[in-house]
Amino acid sequence: MLTAVATQAAGLVKQRELAEEAGQAEAIARADELRRSLLSAVSHDLRTPLAAAKVAVSSLRTEDVAFSPEDTAELLATIEESIDQLTALVANLLDSSRLAAGVIRPQLRRAYLEEAVQRALVSIGKGATGFYRSGIDRVKVDVGDAVAMADAGLLERVLANLIDNALRYAPDCVVRVNAGRVRERVLINVIDEGPGVPRGTEEQLFAPFQRPGDHDNTTGVGLGMSVARGFVEAMGGTISATDTPGGGLTVVIDLAAPEDRP
Repeated sequence: MLTAVATQAAGLVKQRELAEEAGQAEAIARADELRRSLLSAVSHDLRTPLAAAKVAVSSLRTEDVAFSPEDTAELLATIEESIDQLTALVANLLDSSRLAAGVIRPQLRRAYLEEAVQRALVSIGKGATGFYRSGIDRVKVDVGDAVAMADAGLLERVLANLIDNALRYAPDCVVRVNAGRVRERVLINVIDEGPGVPRGTEEQLFAPFQRPGDHDNTTGVGLGMSVARGFVEAMGGTISATDTPGGGLTVVIDLAAPEDRP
C-alpha cells in the first residue's frame, strides 16, 4: 500500500510539474506572439513616416529642380508631420512599457477639465500644419466648470490620444468634448460622427496594436487607446466606447469627483 501511495504521490507531483511547464510554455508563447506583433507593427509604422520624410528630403536636395515656395512648404510640412508621427509612436511605446512595468504612480488632485482639454489641444496642435491645423478647429469643447480627481499630466495624455484618434477617423466631422458630474463621478465624453466601429467590437479598440477599423497606419501601432485605458485605470477610473447616436464613436471616461467642500 505504501508503494501504491508513493507511486500515486509521485504521479501527482509529475502532473503538477507538467502543468507548470505547460503554463510556462504558454506564457512564453504569448510573450513571443506579443513580441512578433510589436516588431511587425513597429516596423510597418516606422517605415511609412520615414519613407515620406526621405522622399521629401531627397526632393528638396535635387539640384536640377527649382521648387516653388508653395511646393517647398508642402515638402517641409511632410517632413514635419512624419517626425510628429514618429514622436507619437515613441511616446506611446514608452508609455506602454511604463504601464506594463507598473511604474505609473498617479498624483490625484483636483483637475479642471477645461484646462486639461486645452492643454491636450495644444499638445496635438504643436507644429500642426495642413490636415491637423484645420482639424483642431473641428474640436468643440463644452466641459463647463467640471472638476475630477485626476493626475493632470496623465489626463492630458488621455484626452490628447482620444481627440487625436477622433480627428483622424472622423475627417471633416465635428469632434465634441463634454463633461458633467453624475453623483460622485465625473463623465467625460469624446464624441465623433465618423464611421464608428462594428457593433460588439468596441472593446477591441483598447487592445494593443488595434486601430479603429484596423484599415490604415495613421495612428502608429495602435497603442493610443490602450495607453489611454491604462492611464485612466491607474487613476482609479474606467473608459469605454459606444456608438454615437446617428453614427460615430463616443468614448466615455469615468473618474471620481472631488468631495464637496463645506
